[in-house]
Amino acid sequence: MTLSDVHTCEMCGLPTSDHDLDFRFRLPGPVLNSPDRCDTEAAWLSDPDPNVATLMQVQGISPFVRALLPVRLEGGHTLRYGVWIAIHPDDLQRAALVWNQPEHRELKLTGYLATRIEPWGVFAAPVDLAVLDPDHTPYCVSSREPKLNDVLTQEWPFPLTCP
Repeated sequence: MTLSDVHTCEMCGLPTSDHDLDFRFRLPGPVLNSPDRCDTEAAWLSDPDPNVATLMQVQGISPFVRALLPVRLEGGHTLRYGVWIAIHPDDLQRAALVWNQPEHRELKLTGYLATRIEPWGVFAAPVDLAVLDPDHTPYCVSSREPKLNDVLTQEWPFPLTCP
C-alpha cells in the first residue's frame, strides 16, 4: 500500500493515486555536470540505460543509489521524485549484494542528496534511506538538514508553489 492508496480526491472522487506525479532524474547532479557524464569507461551502472539503473558508480565522483523522495501535497496527493543519493563505496557494495535478494527489505543507507529538488533548492543534504516497499527502490525517510526534513514531513500546497 502506498501513501495515496487510502485517499480520495476531494474534487473528483477518484483515488488520488490517479493524480499523483512521479519525476525521475536520469543522472545525479555531479555526474550531469561532469564533462563525460557517465559515458566513460570509468562509470559502472546496474543497467546500461541510466533511466533504468538503480546503482551507479563514476570514478572520481561518487557511488550513487536511486531512491524515492515522497512529497505530501494537500488533498492527499503525492509527488514522488526519483532521486540519486551519493553513498559511501562500502554501502554501494552492500546494496549491490542484496538488491535482488530478500535481504533488500532490511536495507538502510545514509548519504547525500545528489539531485537538486525544486522548488526548495535542496541539494547535497544528508538523508537516510529505508526500503518501505520491497518492490520499490529505497525511500528517503529522514534528514538532519532542516529544509529537506521539512520537504519530507510537511504537507505542501497542490498545485505545488514556491515556498
